[in-house]
Amino acid sequence: MNKPSIYGLTMVQLADWLEQHGHKRSRSVQVWDSLYKKRVDQFEDMDVRAEIRELLAEHFSMRTMQEHVKQESADGTVKFLLRLQDGNLIETVLMRQKYGQSVCVTTQVGCNIGCSFCASGLIKKSRDLNAGEIVEQIMKVQQHLDAQGEGKLVTHIVVMGIGEPFDNFENMVNFINIVKDQKGLVIAPKRITVSTSGLPDKIREFADSDLLVNLALSLHAPNNELRTRIMKINRAFPLEQLMDAVNYYLQKTNRRIMMEYILLQGVNDQVEQAHELAALLADKKQMTSVNLIPYNPVDEHSQYQRSKQEDILAFYDVLKKNGINCTIRMEHGTDIDAACGQLRSKQMKKAERSRDNGSTTLVSG
Repeated sequence: MNKPSIYGLTMVQLADWLEQHGHKRSRSVQVWDSLYKKRVDQFEDMDVRAEIRELLAEHFSMRTMQEHVKQESADGTVKFLLRLQDGNLIETVLMRQKYGQSVCVTTQVGCNIGCSFCASGLIKKSRDLNAGEIVEQIMKVQQHLDAQGEGKLVTHIVVMGIGEPFDNFENMVNFINIVKDQKGLVIAPKRITVSTSGLPDKIREFADSDLLVNLALSLHAPNNELRTRIMKINRAFPLEQLMDAVNYYLQKTNRRIMMEYILLQGVNDQVEQAHELAALLADKKQMTSVNLIPYNPVDEHSQYQRSKQEDILAFYDVLKKNGINCTIRMEHGTDIDAACGQLRSKQMKKAERSRDNGSTTLVSG
């Protein structure tokens, strides 16, 4: 039977567990230090008493995923395809920024949100990741950085990989509490951003959670007709409900929200849609900003293409003239499988072709 990840325990949960197994709660500090400061990758190297090492090794694992494929871009972006204990594949991405090392993590195996332009949704959700599997993605990237010997640390986290984080709310919250712990990885809350496609009840719960991390909303359209056409979640939660939840979040937290807007040629990138978006955000423009995202084409979604540069700039210009804080996202990893979920989808197709040819070995090409 597969053992759960040791990385899935908060400091308090680890202390509780040790106490239940006959050890002092204070031993959790030593275990935590070995995991996140010394970053050992096997229990026998932990700087704790032998009986505790043996007990932890009996009940937990440090390696619930293995690197299956790694793609490195000329700009320093690294995309990891990781194989879980049950054979499922997930993606994690390291992006090198001027301000530090940012990691994009996955929260689910597959996605059920059904955005018609997205590679992540090509394969439906089969399960949630537990907190340990999300934290272990960070540790895999940190181990990659450690191996380079430059002393670089993961400094920023974006929860924007495969899946809908708010559809895996409890594990996502535990993950955040683990990575921002002051005795562990010490990722400052202001350097953590969670992205959602828009689950109003969970946005309210997130506002009440007092996690103090950033929120990004995948908006992608300024009206219900268009948003429903490209994002089926809008059928269940139209913009009126979503904006009500956004207003609750802003009032409760007094924290800004980033509105993410993927530009699709001839679909949502015209100046009339820019004016609609400016009107939608007019009453909250002091607390929101828009991140315009050039589209990374996906083979399976050939109906969508990247917007022309002149259309991107015209859209941007309309927002700025209407007082909307706006940026155009800097791109990373354009020379590898840039779209989220794209590498996973390609590898799974290779595996299917391999099986069709009489082999059951997963191809790592």
